[in-house]
Amino acid sequence: MKLVRYGEPGAEKPGLIDEGGTLRDLSGQLGDISSGMLGDADLDQLRALDPAMLPAVSGTPRFGPCVSDIGKFLCIGLNFSDHAEETGLPIPDHPILFLKANSAIVGPDDTVMMPRGSTHGDWEIELGVVIGKTAKYISEEEALDHVAGYCVVNDVSERDFQFNLSGQWTKGKSCDTFGPVGPWLVTRDEIEDPQNLSMTLDLNGKRMQTGNTRTMIFTVAQIISHLSQLMTLHPGDLISTGTPPGVGTGMKPEPVYLKKGDRMELWIEGLGRQTQDVSEDA
Repeated sequence: MKLVRYGEPGAEKPGLIDEGGTLRDLSGQLGDISSGMLGDADLDQLRALDPAMLPAVSGTPRFGPCVSDIGKFLCIGLNFSDHAEETGLPIPDHPILFLKANSAIVGPDDTVMMPRGSTHGDWEIELGVVIGKTAKYISEEEALDHVAGYCVVNDVSERDFQFNLSGQWTKGKSCDTFGPVGPWLVTRDEIEDPQNLSMTLDLNGKRMQTGNTRTMIFTVAQIISHLSQLMTLHPGDLISTGTPPGVGTGMKPEPVYLKKGDRMELWIEGLGRQTQDVSEDA
């Protein structure tokens, strides 16, 4: 299933995308796409519905973040071998973890606002993993059973804030609007292998990032298992699993940074597309 939330910010309704690509309203069946309905039994109930019996939604409404109440927003840094190569940094021995503030979360096509003083805005297309079942001290073999579904994430970054303001990467990752999520949550049964998904990001129509999740240093299963040894993962937690090469700060001969008027377009195989215009905070 492809589960969505559509409507104006703060007033989104639940929906699904049927096999023909039509948006169907789910508000007669549940209140929202939230952490409390991401378990296997709840998702099976939705699968049992006949989409043709659900009201079709007219027009082209805005999509919100595909889960309403994302818990922890956990991010893995430097997790693609070809991205590590472009940065010149060594392959990490363990997953590099940082947190992104939940206040950064926006819809997949909402405007990305560069904060005051920003000069080094950057893009990062990433595979997002939404936890559906509580995970604590779990093995790699059972890790994927704890996944509700997958989505596209743009881990927008401000590199000057990230590297030069001292402290953690979180400073350059958590600005408002720096976490577009969606367009939809694709349940895990539709993704045969999360380690073989093509992904691209275009800036102003020019291809910047081309990658595949098969070059991830730590797999989705390894990441979930590792994190579950450190903290309990709860339904609705979102893990952003790293980016392939082609980020702006790695461009040669000169880095390329986001500016007002730019447009980013992101795509992951089977998970849909995001498009964000770039503006500046007042």
